Amino acid sequence: MPSVYPGLDILQNTFGSSYKPKTNGATPLQARTDLYPAYSIVDDAKSKAKKLSAEAAHEFDVASQKAQAKTGHIELYSSQYYAACTFGGLMACGITHTAVTPLDLVKTRRQIDSKLYKGNFQAWGHILRHEGVRGIYTGWSPTFFGYSAQGAFKYGWYEYFKKKYSDLAGPENAHKYKTALYLSASASAEFLADIALCPFEAIKVRMQGTIPSQYKGTFDGFSQITAKEGWGGLYKGLYPLWGRQIPYTMMKFASFETIVEMIYNRLPGAKSDYGKAAQTGVSFVAGYAAGILCAIVSHPADVMVSKLNAYRKPGEGMGAVTSRIYKDIGFKGLWNGLPVRIVMIGTLTGLQWMIYDYFKVFMGLPTTGGAAPPAEKPAQHS
Repeated sequence: MPSVYPGLDILQNTFGSSYKPKTNGATPLQARTDLYPAYSIVDDAKSKAKKLSAEAAHEFDVASQKAQAKTGHIELYSSQYYAACTFGGLMACGITHTAVTPLDLVKTRRQIDSKLYKGNFQAWGHILRHEGVRGIYTGWSPTFFGYSAQGAFKYGWYEYFKKKYSDLAGPENAHKYKTALYLSASASAEFLADIALCPFEAIKVRMQGTIPSQYKGTFDGFSQITAKEGWGGLYKGLYPLWGRQIPYTMMKFASFETIVEMIYNRLPGAKSDYGKAAQTGVSFVAGYAAGILCAIVSHPADVMVSKLNAYRKPGEGMGAVTSRIYKDIGFKGLWNGLPVRIVMIGTLTGLQWMIYDYFKVFMGLPTTGGAAPPAEKPAQHS
């Protein structure tokens, strides 16, 4: 088929043999970086980002090798392994929960009094004007101590119970009923973790729920509560805390493990074919998705915990105070503050799994989830 455009020989015959097409090495559709300096700036930024990323990865590898040289090779499911998982959980939960204290502060206050603020940004502006920057982070210290302890117990015990229950069930049943395994292991771990969290949660809610805060800090809260109410005052919210946290953690771990497996099943190759950054990226995505489900499942109990720690009268029974609170707020009130909590918990859970798995990689351990099914036994011929 003849070309619609004239060839070079026709152009030279028409305009003379001196005609030579201008060439600058670029195709007609290719942008010229000399005319558009923004392209060179973007390319320069990309190259710098790649260089920084490579340097950061190198520093991570060097630090990881030093840490592994000090600890030695950590055998899976050894006491060292569970200790590493415990410390990883401490870092993952303590850091992330403390970072979102401003979100948690507004959520808690709106749960206690839905008419206090019109919206989240209005709330932060109001707190900033009347209480200063320090007011935005009211309750950070019991949050840090409480959720560091809770994270250590939760992740460490989860790894222990998951292995324990898998051994009891056997390899085939453990894989066949893996979701039930994740649910039971996470429920067992959270039951213990909440015993560590509860005193700090009581102090945090009281600090955040009163304006101005009635305690100067965590230790002041401990001393005042125990002096007035005894040690039982720190644990009066334990049952609703279990009611909030156990379903939350069951959803968090079971859905995370399931989503991670789904992601790797849809990616080409096996999990082992992907590098550290890719695997921890999968952990973040799966963790964020799991966090959204966690927030929805546990939100009514979260509202009740906030209300109970603020409004429960001395000597009042659990059933009586729960009925009184529900009568005041109704079913709709149980969902107050859910959008904020979805953002908060989604981000929290995604970051927690990413930090936790990064620490496991740092210590030379595999990331969580996505394990291959057990090999089938060869058929025995008679």
